[in-house]
Amino acid sequence: MVAERSSLGLVNATNARDLGGYPAAGGRWVRRGRLYRANALNRLTEADIETLGGLGLACLIDFRHPDEIDLIGPNRLPTTPPVRQVALPLYDPAHDVFTTVSALLTGRAGAESMVRLRDGEVAAAMLELYRWFVTSPTAREAFASALRVIASSDELPLLFHCTAGKDRTGWLSALVLSALGVDRSVITEDYLWTNELNAPGRAYVLARLTDRIEDPTLLLPLLEARLEYLDEAFAEVDRGYGGMDSYLRDGLGLDGATIEALRANLLESRSARS
Repeated sequence: MVAERSSLGLVNATNARDLGGYPAAGGRWVRRGRLYRANALNRLTEADIETLGGLGLACLIDFRHPDEIDLIGPNRLPTTPPVRQVALPLYDPAHDVFTTVSALLTGRAGAESMVRLRDGEVAAAMLELYRWFVTSPTAREAFASALRVIASSDELPLLFHCTAGKDRTGWLSALVLSALGVDRSVITEDYLWTNELNAPGRAYVLARLTDRIEDPTLLLPLLEARLEYLDEAFAEVDRGYGGMDSYLRDGLGLDGATIEALRANLLESRSARS
């Protein structure tokens, strides 16, 4: 079975894509047109907004903290059909990685962020962040809330996003696909696709920062989706819960009915795809 990935082709949200098209458990497939993941939608062109409007979204989940929205601006969304917006701000003051890039671009980065960059501590901070996704009660509550929203058929089609559509969005994607029985290698493939889709934005950021920091490539651990980050989160799941099924049940508090609703809403047979 071959995955069939699909970008939305948005000019100013290049990491926006359909999460469908992946082979899942029992010979079924993740349905297209039901669930989308993206980066921030604050810079959408009019054509992008029109494309987004054509998806018929019922709900949008935004993981950004108000400080992030203040730095880069609110989403630009279609007015019809109306989209219910669910704010699940996922932010830890001990991890400023969510705002560092935007703060640098706007000249509002703090001294601590600059020291961390110069000392090469960013990759280690990212690994710590991915462990935090799994261990933090705050993070677990946000991800569990998002999964319960997705499990409601009334909320679909649904789009979820953060700022870069890479870390918080990447981990929620991994959780959804895991719950649907998608193979770990395919989940990893979806996660790493961000690097290709975000390449224009990454080049733009590095070019903009050449006159603000000595070596802009120090930011690459913040800008890239790296295999070791995702692996660290999965390893933390295994250490703390013995596997993803137990994590979904005991770590996130999802009951069997919620998992079954996710599968009913988001999976289809091969014949249904023909």
